Amino acid sequence: MNENRIKLTSSEIAAIWTSYINNSMAKCILSYFLKDVEDEDIRPIVQFIYDTAVTNLERLTHLFKEEALPVPIGFTSEDVNMNAPRLYTDTFMLTYLNHMAKVGLLTYSGYISISARKDVRTHFIKGLEKLSELYDRSSDVALSKGIFVRAPYIAYPTTTDYVDSKKYLSGFSLFSKERPLNTIEISHLFMNMQTNLIGSKLAISFAQTSPIENIQQWMLRGRDISKKHVKIFTAILMDNDIQPPMSSDSSITDSTIPPFSDKLTMFHMTLLSTSGMGNYATAAAASQRSDLITNYERLSLEIGQYAKDGANIMIQNSWLEQPPGTLDKAELTKKKNLS
Repeated sequence: MNENRIKLTSSEIAAIWTSYINNSMAKCILSYFLKDVEDEDIRPIVQFIYDTAVTNLERLTHLFKEEALPVPIGFTSEDVNMNAPRLYTDTFMLTYLNHMAKVGLLTYSGYISISARKDVRTHFIKGLEKLSELYDRSSDVALSKGIFVRAPYIAYPTTTDYVDSKKYLSGFSLFSKERPLNTIEISHLFMNMQTNLIGSKLAISFAQTSPIENIQQWMLRGRDISKKHVKIFTAILMDNDIQPPMSSDSSITDSTIPPFSDKLTMFHMTLLSTSGMGNYATAAAASQRSDLITNYERLSLEIGQYAKDGANIMIQNSWLEQPPGTLDKAELTKKKNLS
């Protein structure tokens, strides 16, 4: 490493480490998708983001070596079975990529905001551009095929106004009906419904193909949690006479041969769970009805416990890679005294 080079901060190390792990997982999943995808409109999108993941890994590996940092283990070709039969339909692949583009846009913008060094910022800005292109292209194809699920429509408002009562912030009451949802609250309810639907389908596919019983049960528990949350959000919209649009269920084949290692599937579901908790926190902060805030808070606790149980399974199987951290000075002192 060049002695005159500005060292990476802890935030920058966290960003490049997490990005490496996520891109190595994406490479495995996308290579499997490329094996099976047949639709001539969808295949170029899968190829585009696969190539992006490969390029990202090459750049990040170079950066780790340049800084004399250990390259993360992440996920490798051992975590994907290219001989496994098709598990997902082409339309599910497209929907999955469109959703993961949304997750990536939020994640990469966060990486940029915590990075100071020019080369690190440049890397993530380029990544953000690629994810924007992925979302744009996947949205265009989904719209052309009639599978893009739009948020609910409402009648256009005709006036502007200010909140004139504290009742606007109130939720459920025995003495009065909740006020109608506003567009901000509707958008978050809809987004969290879609996120849970994707998570539910992935959980089913991972349970269906895992050979390990406690992992099967954990995945099915994730499916049940997602279905429960979708029902809660749907009921809130329906109570406001808003029909939530739903996606098709034709997404998973009947194959029981695992295309991915349990290490990868467990990590992926834990990643989606923590992402979901972040979505709920954002939704709670943006919502003004107290009943919605309460719902998001209690549902976040349920997801948090689920993610923790998943992490425990990963630890028991030595699958949870430890992020870079500071040295334990107390432990170093003990070792010194023993030597």
